[in-house]
Amino acid sequence: MRPCVARVVACVLLAFCLLSTRSAPSPGDLNAQERLFLSSLGLSSRPRPADSRPQRRHVPSALWRMFRSSEHRKKAQDSDPCTVAEYGVKGNIIRYVQDQGGEVPSWNGLEKQLFFNMSVLQPVEQLTLARLEVRFHWGPLLSSELLSSDRGLSVTLYRVIRATLKGADRQTNRRLLLSQSVQLQPESTAVTLDLTSVAESWRKPGRNYGLVLEMVPLSIHPEELLAFHPGRFCSVQLDLSLPLVQSSLVLVSLNPEQCRSRQRRSAVHLPVSPSNVCRARRLYIDFKDVGWQDWIIAPQGYMANYCHGECPFPLSETLNGTNHAILQTLVHSLDPQGTPQPCCVPIRLSPISMLYYDNNDNVVLRHYQDMVVDECGCR
Repeated sequence: MRPCVARVVACVLLAFCLLSTRSAPSPGDLNAQERLFLSSLGLSSRPRPADSRPQRRHVPSALWRMFRSSEHRKKAQDSDPCTVAEYGVKGNIIRYVQDQGGEVPSWNGLEKQLFFNMSVLQPVEQLTLARLEVRFHWGPLLSSELLSSDRGLSVTLYRVIRATLKGADRQTNRRLLLSQSVQLQPESTAVTLDLTSVAESWRKPGRNYGLVLEMVPLSIHPEELLAFHPGRFCSVQLDLSLPLVQSSLVLVSLNPEQCRSRQRRSAVHLPVSPSNVCRARRLYIDFKDVGWQDWIIAPQGYMANYCHGECPFPLSETLNGTNHAILQTLVHSLDPQGTPQPCCVPIRLSPISMLYYDNNDNVVLRHYQDMVVDECGCR
């Protein structure tokens, strides 16, 4: 986001907040300002999660850690919002995409279909990482009674390459991706797999048929399972309060329109003066005031600031004027009607990070360059 764009965003935010606090705002004006700001954030529309109580929905702990780390790096003046340091790849958007597949009982264990909606990525985004995370949760009954000896699961993961016709051999429509054994433990056990190339192919129309996860219990006899939970052997899910499998696809992508190479700027907040001279002015955006608290998880708001004031002749060093601005103020002092004063614009900005829910209830962590005005100057 270039300085001129950041100035526009600040003005939009200010106008949007003023419109939102009026007693009877015009719906047309309010919607137009909202669309403009959402567009500047790379969102085509306002996310409307199915659950309006975000505090009750689970946010992956890894995203919380990355959000807090980004805040720490920003304060330490060591922030690059276009690189995800935790994964070592370029990117400014991290999504935890939920699995939309279902479970299919089989004669010897459990077969689970995994499906991840790749339409959440905009066409302009460059996919840099897709990592499958499958977590197995063992119920307390299984843990206490059946983990006394070596127990485990045989886990096999397939990629579905075409739709299966009724009566056809399903194996011919699958490609093996992973086969391994998972040891049962009282705590949850996770399996991860890099699926970047597979996920990239899923973005093409008609190519996403999902995955199939097959799990077969090892060294657990049917008599043991039926004794603990009759009629549930096919699903091997002895504790109804916890799902046997939780899977998600971690997507890291880069929006090149919002990440351009530039000199790193430090987040130094200068004191704000009420003078009419060009300076940074305080502007705090509270997402609750604009009615976005149902989809933005964190932060609750941020200090955006904006630039305002005059660039009078002669320009002092504190106004950070360019040679052109100095010359323009001189000409303006001689011909105020024919030549305007230089503009008061941001010359130093810093990034922010946002955690939010999208329309599919996926949790998204997004880093934005140049969102906080730290210093202004005459240009």
